[in-house]
Amino acid sequence: MKLFISTALAAALAVTLPGCKEQPAGGNAAATGAEAASLEALNGTWTFDLASAKFTGKPDEYLLKDGSYSCSTCIPPLTVPADGAFHPVADRPYYDSMSVKVVDARTVETRRRKGDKEVSSLLAEVSEDGNTLTFSFKDMTTPGQTIEGKSTAKRVGPAPAGAHAISGQWQADRIGEYSEAARDVTFAIKGDTVTSTGQGQTYTATIGGPAVPLQGDTGGTTVKVERDGNALKETYTRGGKVVGVATLTPNADGRTVSYSSTDPRDGSGSSFTLNKKS
Repeated sequence: MKLFISTALAAALAVTLPGCKEQPAGGNAAATGAEAASLEALNGTWTFDLASAKFTGKPDEYLLKDGSYSCSTCIPPLTVPADGAFHPVADRPYYDSMSVKVVDARTVETRRRKGDKEVSSLLAEVSEDGNTLTFSFKDMTTPGQTIEGKSTAKRVGPAPAGAHAISGQWQADRIGEYSEAARDVTFAIKGDTVTSTGQGQTYTATIGGPAVPLQGDTGGTTVKVERDGNALKETYTRGGKVVGVATLTPNADGRTVSYSSTDPRDGSGSSFTLNKKS
C-alpha cells in the first residue's frame, strides 16, 4: 500500500527498508511452518497508528524567491513560476501540471492536475516563529478516493535572504491528521497468494512470483511480494525503477504489525505501528 504517494511532503511516505535480505530461489517452498503461520497472522484489517510515525533521510528543501518556486529534493527536482497559474511539469507519474500561489508571507498553496482533473492540493503554512511547517493536504490521485490530512515538518536549515518563509530545509516530523478510512489496509494470505487492499488500490500476487500491477494506481506502479523471515516484503516499481520497499512484520501479541518503508532513490524512510482492526 502507498501512503501519501503524491502529496508534496511527497509527503512523505510511500515505502520502506531496502536493507532486507533477498529471498533465495526456492525459498518459499522451504519456508518453515512458523514462517508461514507468521505471514497468515497478517490476515485481516489493520490501521496505521499515526502517533507511532518516525521518519529518516535527508530533509526536504524548498526555495520560493523572485517569483519562482523550486524543490531541489523532489524526484526529479522541479522549478515552476509562483504566479498562481498552472504550468506543465515533466516526469511526474501522478500529475502533469501544477500551480504555486503565494497566499501571504507565511503561506503557500500548491495545486496539481493530470490533464484537466485536479488530483491534489496542499496548503503550506509556516509558524510565527518560523520553525514549523504545517501541510494541509487533499489527495484525489486514486479515482473515487479522497484523502485529507495534516502533517508537520521542523526547520533544519534557514531560508535564504529575501526568500519566502517556506524556503529552507525541513525534516518531516509528525502526521497530525489523516482520513480514517485511508489509514486501513487489508491482507488476505492463503498459501503463497497475497491479496492486499488499501486507499482504493488492490493487488493479488504470489510470494516469490513476478511483479503485478497495483490496481487503482494511476502512475503505473507494480508490486512484487517476497518472504523475508517472518515478514512480508513488498517491492514497488515504476518506470523500471524501484520506488519503494516495505516490510510488514507481525508481532507476537497478534494485535500489532511493525511496518517500515524506504525510497531507495534518496534513502528516505518511515516506520509505523499497525493496529488490528478486525
